[in-house]
This record gives sequence, C-alpha cells and structure tokens, in this order.
Amino acid sequence: MATSNTKGDVRDRSLARQGVDRIQWAERDMPVLRLIRERFRAERPLQGLRVSACLHVTTETANLAITLKEGGASVVLCASNPLSTQDDAAAALVSVYGIATHAIKGEDNDTYYRHIRSALEHGPQVTMDDGADLVTVLHTERQDLLKDVIGGTEETTTGVIRLKALAAEGRLRYPIVAVNDADTKHLFDNRYGTGQSTLDGITRATNLLWAGRKVVVAGYGWCGRGVALRARGMGAHVIVTEVDPVRALEAVMDGYQVMPMLEAARVGDVFITTTGGIHAVDEAHLRVMKDGAVLANSGHFNVEINIPALERMSETHRKVREYVEEYALEDGRKLYLLGEGRLINLAAAEGHPSSVMDMSFANQALAVEYLARHARGLAPGVYPVPRALDREIGRLKLVAMGVGIDTLTEEQERYLASWEGGT
Repeated sequence: MATSNTKGDVRDRSLARQGVDRIQWAERDMPVLRLIRERFRAERPLQGLRVSACLHVTTETANLAITLKEGGASVVLCASNPLSTQDDAAAALVSVYGIATHAIKGEDNDTYYRHIRSALEHGPQVTMDDGADLVTVLHTERQDLLKDVIGGTEETTTGVIRLKALAAEGRLRYPIVAVNDADTKHLFDNRYGTGQSTLDGITRATNLLWAGRKVVVAGYGWCGRGVALRARGMGAHVIVTEVDPVRALEAVMDGYQVMPMLEAARVGDVFITTTGGIHAVDEAHLRVMKDGAVLANSGHFNVEINIPALERMSETHRKVREYVEEYALEDGRKLYLLGEGRLINLAAAEGHPSSVMDMSFANQALAVEYLARHARGLAPGVYPVPRALDREIGRLKLVAMGVGIDTLTEEQERYLASWEGGT
C-alpha cells in the first residue's frame, strides 16, 4: 500500500489499511459518483482549485474528496460534527490518498474549531459545508480570506437555513449552492438515508425492539418522514409532532397520530428529533416522560433536546452503554440520552448507506464544477442546484440500477408546449 506524507490531524494513521478497504467497499455502491470521477480524471475541470470542505468524514465522503482530487482540486477536509468521523477513513485519506484531513471521532469543541481553522488555512476558493460552521468561521474570524472565495456548497437543511439568514442580513459574501435542496438529495438522502440510518444508530446503541414501541418523531420534514416510515415498518406505533399545519396534516393523511409534544411526552417510549431547530424536546416535556424513555437526535446540531435542562433535573448521570447515558432524575425516573444528543446515525452507526450518498455527493461534485465555471458571474446568495444537473444525476442513477423509463414523443412535447389544445 502506497503511503503519503500529507499533513493532517487524525487519530491513528495505522488504521489506513482498514480505511482503504471500507472506502473501496463504499465505492462499489456509488456508481454515479464513479462515472463523474472517471470524467473528472480525463477532463480535469477543477485543475488548481483550492477546496476547503467541512463534512462528515466517512467512507462516502472520502470517495467525494477523491473524486474532487481526480478533477484537479486541492482538497483539505475537516469534520462537521465532533462524533461523525470514521477514524479509519480519515487515516486513509491522509496516509494513502494524499488529502489533508483534520478530524478525530469524539474531538472536543476546541479541537473541532481548531480543525475548521486548519481547513481554512488552505485559503479556499470554494467551500463545502455541512451545517455552515466553516462558512460562519470564515465570515466572522477569517474575513481576510473572503477575497479569494468564488463560491461554496451546503449539504444539509440546517446549514441552508443558517445561510439564508446570513444572506437576508446582507452579510453573505459569495454565492453558495444549496445542495440539500436538490430533488436527488433531499427526496432520497434526507428521507431514505436518514430513515434507515437513524433507526440503525438507535438499534446499535440500545439493542431495543422496535415492534410495539411508541415512537415520537419531532418534525415531519423529509428527514422526519423517513424516520416515521422506517419506524412504522419495524412495527412501531408512530406519533408525529409538528409546528407547521400543512406538514401536520400530511402526517395525519399518511396515517400517523399527530399531537403536541407535551401530550406525546407522556406516552412515548422513544423520542427522535428531526426539526433542525432548538429544544424540540424541552424541560416541560422531560418532566412528564415515562421512566425509561429514550432520547435521540437526528438533526444536525445537539440542541434539539434541551440537554442543559436534563442535566439540571438530574441527581446523577452515568454511561451505561457506549452511546447511552442514564440520567437519574430527582423523582426517581430515569431517562436515557443517546450519542450525547448528537446525530445518532453517525455517532453510533455509519451514517447513510453508500447508495443514497451516491446521489448527494454527485450533486456536490457537479456543484463544485458548476461553480468553477460560473461562480464569478453570480452575486452573493443561496442558489439551487441547476435543474439540468439534478435530472442528470437521477438519469444516471436509474441507468446504474438497470431501470428504464419512457421519453416524450414529439407529439407529446408539442401538446405540453401548447395552449391551444382543450376539450
């Protein structure tokens, strides 16, 4: 196995061989990204482009970083969450693939931000973010670097929300493509990826039986839809909580029980937050939960469950399994927090399956190529993935799956383009 002297900060470079094996295993199920990588290798559309990426450092992300490098980019990678790094993948990126990586699973807050600052030292022309922490540090601490940045991408719902708020204040300094909002991202990654990987993470952490459980899903966006769908498929009785009346109505029509969180808190066995907001599970809810209730978060940041309130209410807390903390409350009840309230699918499991990340990271790769070609003609703001790119990724995924679809005939195209046809 060839080795690299690339700098980085990872847990253990001796894990690189294992990391290579797992990166190659993930690549088997990422045919769309593979096709893009082959084209990038031949065309080198990113030649000389400096990219700083703040993403979950997983085997799938490794394949994205390798694809960008094959396209000619110089990539530096850091983690977008303290618990989401796969240490063997990080070791392989640094030691074998020559991609500077600053990420350690379980890193503390200071290390997390030191790693973001290390990624920014690369002097990026393009940023890639998952949650907008890198963009925030760039706009607050390292404004001196902004002059060289031509564009960026954002991977997740929470990050898009933050970036739109930054843009609304007139403070976003360059164009960013909202990869999260592409159909081939949120309809599949957010729904099927989050649904499967969230239940996987909770199962690995607890070994609980889903059948017959009352599972409360906070938020019925695409992530919440996926979690609710998979929990029901495992035999759980699913309750949905929402603040949006249209989404709540949709959950009712989809066959779920919908109620306010304060009511759900009294009956739920497992609580899963997917809102992208703060304190979806708050102190008032914690005070009425049943003894033994399990709390898990699948939103980007660890603020959806009010952890400080849980700590204030507790006489003691202890670790009872690797990703399970038991909080003994003053009244004798015990509540169980998973994965420190962080993304449970990455804290306790492996994140989304490679097949669904294939489309998400195809969007990322093509968005970077799009920015390399067009960013200088775009004003600062948050932009959608171009529709043509989105549809092409869908087409390539169907081809890879061996699925054929119809095409419109000339007659059908004329009819759809005309106003004259009628009764």
